[in-house]
Amino acid sequence: MSLSTSEKLKVELRGHTALVTIDNPGANTWDTESLPALKNLVEKLNDEKKVYALVLTGAGEKFFSAGADLKLFADGDPITAGNMAQFFGEAFEALADFRGVSIAAINGFAMGGGLEAAMACDIRIAEEQAQMALPEAKVGLLPCAGGTQRLSWLVGEGWAKRMILCGERINASTAERIGLVEEVVGKGEALERALALAEQVGEQSPTSIAFCKRLVHSGRNTVLAAGLQGERDMFIELFSTQDQTEGVNAFLEKRKPVWKNG
Repeated sequence: MSLSTSEKLKVELRGHTALVTIDNPGANTWDTESLPALKNLVEKLNDEKKVYALVLTGAGEKFFSAGADLKLFADGDPITAGNMAQFFGEAFEALADFRGVSIAAINGFAMGGGLEAAMACDIRIAEEQAQMALPEAKVGLLPCAGGTQRLSWLVGEGWAKRMILCGERINASTAERIGLVEEVVGKGEALERALALAEQVGEQSPTSIAFCKRLVHSGRNTVLAAGLQGERDMFIELFSTQDQTEGVNAFLEKRKPVWKNG
């Protein structure tokens, strides 16, 4: 039985670790096929008693994941927006609630929904050349897959505002300094380090780990629930504005947007 329902998510079982690779050339973007596949995959891994840890990485050397394919939003269709927001929410919330320990091996650019996927993991290991951002407001959108909620929780409100409201892109060393990633390694070394950490997980009781994780998350999840739904609602609301259409199409046409503020 294949664990993944999509060729855009490759899965390899290595002992007690499931290695999941985002493989959607050329920027490992998420779409209406890979997001439901991630949710389905995590549900299957939750039922696999021999799997204690999940390592998530991107195929190739340049991108962990660049997030959503903006071509999906070019026509400003709120139905498409609603569907994508729901897919993102269900997939990344399933990832965040994975029974075992999830580790993101950030091997390149982690932008938008790519960074949100990494933030849904328990631990993040970044390679020295990696860059991270939540640039949605630059194209008239907003982070709708946990970005406004999980980033604030990880790095504090000030840095979350710098990244989201000012569109600031950060490098790996800054990400480590502010607490967005737990460790920085050399180019090409993130996967090896993430797998080593996953091996450490395998030395502990998976039942104890599951209980501990639920307790660590207990207070945070109470606060996050309303915020995560709010992200999806406001993301869809943006599709009734001129700025959403202008922002996305300006990006696709490689020009500066002319904001209408409405």
